[in-house]
Amino acid sequence: MGEQSDVRGTVRHFVEHASAFADLDSVVWDPVSMATVLRSAPQFGELVLDACCGDGASALPTAELVGPSGVVDAVDLSETMIELARERAERESAPLPQLRLHAADVLEWEPTGYDLVQCVLGVFFLGDVDAGAERLIERAKPGGRFAVTLWAPPAFREFTKALCDAVEAEGGEAGAEAVAAYRDRSRPDLPETPGALAQWLGRLGLEHTRAELVPRHLDLDHDLSWRLVVGMSRARLIADLDDETREAVATRFHELLAERDITRVDVSTLIGVGHRPA
Repeated sequence: MGEQSDVRGTVRHFVEHASAFADLDSVVWDPVSMATVLRSAPQFGELVLDACCGDGASALPTAELVGPSGVVDAVDLSETMIELARERAERESAPLPQLRLHAADVLEWEPTGYDLVQCVLGVFFLGDVDAGAERLIERAKPGGRFAVTLWAPPAFREFTKALCDAVEAEGGEAGAEAVAAYRDRSRPDLPETPGALAQWLGRLGLEHTRAELVPRHLDLDHDLSWRLVVGMSRARLIADLDDETREAVATRFHELLAERDITRVDVSTLIGVGHRPA
């Protein structure tokens, strides 16, 4: 399972690069979140916990679906992300009094009785993923639903390899250390197929589990390629490089994408849903 120190480091990255993270809303976070919401199926009047909510990509549409008689508690460890979610709600939506935003550690969240608990691309921030997921499931009422979204194993694979190669080629000692740390960091042991995800949810005590692969690819251009670097956790590969070295890495990265004919990036996800026994 992932080490908590590595998890906190990733969270700090998103805090420090919040604007770059939000810049990917329309191309990454919103489509992934909508695919999840279609499967978690929030209903009018339901009480929902949106765990690790980020800047609100899944919490906002969920709040619209539950309506004014429902409630969405959107929880994220980062106050910066919660503020972005608040600004986004004010900018993009009609007033949503049912949306309640909380800067808090969701593992210490005490309220229970939710009709739906959902976690979109956040379960790997919980340190011990099994224990963290079990904690979230306990927030659901008997008969309530738990929905989780993970990156599919092929997601960003060739893209990330090209970036690592560029950092190693142009980043000097600092770049080599960054790549080694990125490759060696502890990663959670997560399901890698729909069947494995459904079985994992079953082992966590859920029933009527189902999961599916949601394939999606993005066509790359020069601008989007680098935005996907600086707005996601891969930015840690270039965080300690000076501006000149970072520019050299970017140039080499784009050259490698062209040489390897990487014109699209895989952003596929696995989405699973299960029910807590009544």
